[in-house]
Amino acid sequence: MVTAVHRILLPVLLTAVSTTTAEINLETAFRSLGPGALGIPVETRELNFPTHHPQGMTAVGDRFFLSSVEVIDRAAEKGTGHLFEMDRHGSLLRSITLGEGPLYHPGGIDFDGTNIWVSVAAYRPNSAAIVYAVNPETMESREVFRFDDHLGAVSHFPEQRLLIGVNWGSRRFYRWKTEQRDGEWIVPDPAHPDTQINGNHYIDYQDMQRVPGTSFLLCAGLRTYNEPGRQLPSLHLGGIDLVHISELRAQYQLPMPLRPSGRRAWTQNPFFVESFDQGLRFFFIPEDNNSFMHIFEVDVQK
Repeated sequence: MVTAVHRILLPVLLTAVSTTTAEINLETAFRSLGPGALGIPVETRELNFPTHHPQGMTAVGDRFFLSSVEVIDRAAEKGTGHLFEMDRHGSLLRSITLGEGPLYHPGGIDFDGTNIWVSVAAYRPNSAAIVYAVNPETMESREVFRFDDHLGAVSHFPEQRLLIGVNWGSRRFYRWKTEQRDGEWIVPDPAHPDTQINGNHYIDYQDMQRVPGTSFLLCAGLRTYNEPGRQLPSLHLGGIDLVHISELRAQYQLPMPLRPSGRRAWTQNPFFVESFDQGLRFFFIPEDNNSFMHIFEVDVQK
């Protein structure tokens, strides 16, 4: 399936960001972080376009890609799934729409070095989803397969030839074998993935990120907690877990700093982590419609 591309600023280069180096090992650096490591944002950038309800985030060189759901009538299962391309200052470059009919809710996304993988599902649990591979240079999308459950996030590991997904609320992991045919990644048996119950209940994963060169995922999410007798949530707890794709369980967990009452958790939905010459840089976009990109930096060499 190829959707229309809105070209706003071209050309766009797939060059690496000059501040990012291979000197810091992302997995090792993440394991060195403890509670309170992130502190407060070093910078906040406003996104200069209507973002609707952002869901997932990934980076390709010096560009970010953001998935988002535009709800028109949730009861009638009407809406539009978007994939936005933007620069690091929050300016929109291009966008496409994804999904069809009631399947309009994109989830967490990830870049595997060639394609951006995006799941688009109905906006309810126990539903159905379409998984797409999107070429970040052309913004052309290709339907890879369909699945009889809501997929909240997907991430592809080309070296291991595995696609990892989670369902609504990330209560279940799915793992599919992948292979290349005629230069394109496919899922030969989409109806029969390996499945495993997610034993982590303190947060629900919303977005996932492959750690290149490893068999690990970074899974970010949140959970809201209520005091007895109160209707409004008393606590928005967010976190990021390091999950091994063979065991499909967290091996290291990082709680996010709490925000004031009424404010969304940093890991409400989209996140991205990258290494730079002194440590790790975290990006979060928790707000809807008029969104901001909040940036944290952690020096792991101190």
